Amino acid sequence: MKGNGAHRRRIAVLGSTGSIGVQALDLIERLPERFEVVALAAGSKADLLARQVLRHRPKLAALADPRGRHDLDAAARETGAAIEVGEAGVLAAAGHPEADVVLAAIVGAAGLRPTWQALRSGKRVALANKESLVMAGALMRSAAEAHGGSLVPVDSEHSALHQCLRGERLEEVRRIILTASGGPFLRTPLERLASVTPLEALRHPVWEMGRKISIDSATLMNKGLEVIEAHWLFGLQAERIDVVLHPQSSVHSMVEMADGSVMCQIGVPDMRAPIQYALGHPDRFPGPVAPFDFAQARTFEFLPVDKERFPSLGLAYAALRAGGTAPAALNAANEVAVEAFLEGRIGFLGIPNLVREVLERHRPAQVHSLDDVEESDRHARRAAQEILTMQVLS
Repeated sequence: MKGNGAHRRRIAVLGSTGSIGVQALDLIERLPERFEVVALAAGSKADLLARQVLRHRPKLAALADPRGRHDLDAAARETGAAIEVGEAGVLAAAGHPEADVVLAAIVGAAGLRPTWQALRSGKRVALANKESLVMAGALMRSAAEAHGGSLVPVDSEHSALHQCLRGERLEEVRRIILTASGGPFLRTPLERLASVTPLEALRHPVWEMGRKISIDSATLMNKGLEVIEAHWLFGLQAERIDVVLHPQSSVHSMVEMADGSVMCQIGVPDMRAPIQYALGHPDRFPGPVAPFDFAQARTFEFLPVDKERFPSLGLAYAALRAGGTAPAALNAANEVAVEAFLEGRIGFLGIPNLVREVLERHRPAQVHSLDDVEESDRHARRAAQEILTMQVLS
């Protein structure tokens, strides 16, 4: 794809009202010669979706929550956009016939079927919904291969790895190294972690993100999910995927080659950079993200992961090694635990404890279909809720 009058890449944005979706639309608006919006899909924020429809004038707008349907009527009349609601509407956006690229940015397990639908429709998927690969990595890869779809990661870490691995042979890679900021509690005394509040946990020191991913970054579960995602994206086993803490979040990830050479991707912590890379791949072109200022980068600090401080990372590795439905159970239990923490029903340390207990109960089974994955998801959520109820009663 080139600018200067050539075909603009047409984008469907799933999760348009979330953090990644909003940043993607900002990027698209700044690069009108490169991109145009053909479909938007959101969960329940009908008012924001209506404003996005007026601004970006997609051909289709989908809202998962049908109760907000009437809030879109005025925007639809003004722009001529078709409006669809419910899961069918979101799936229609995911497979929109005019979309060249589908940005999959729906948070959590809700993004599973839309991502699968996009791949089955032969789309390039700019993947920000890591849960799709965590829960059903083999199925997603099979759908892409069978229908001509493809995956380009949006997570800054996986985008970095994708860039470092361009042109490299996988057999010459010794390991990949995901970097993690360490979140707001990297240096908090361990004895204080039991009493930290949701508000404290949401104060990420570097990135501006949604509530769920902010908590996952504080527990390092986000990095654990990224380890599983990296396994499916790059075809490497757990033993060749490492994590290192890098508080400055300037080095987004690294690749160590067989000869000991290490390649890294460096950039300012602005999610519009990996979004632009994924939407525009394989082309590179100027965008709104500022260049990295090495004169200001006086410290590049790298630290090992403290397993006592961040037990969630070990749980993710265990789920990856167990395979089958275990990663889906891990993800489901974590979603329930994060919600319970945000609601004040459990403490911060209760998040990994709840996930661990659900995994101990779970018996991994082989995955043959999305139904298998979704049944495992439901079962793990029920188990997590039962454990929470027992804790309240005891």
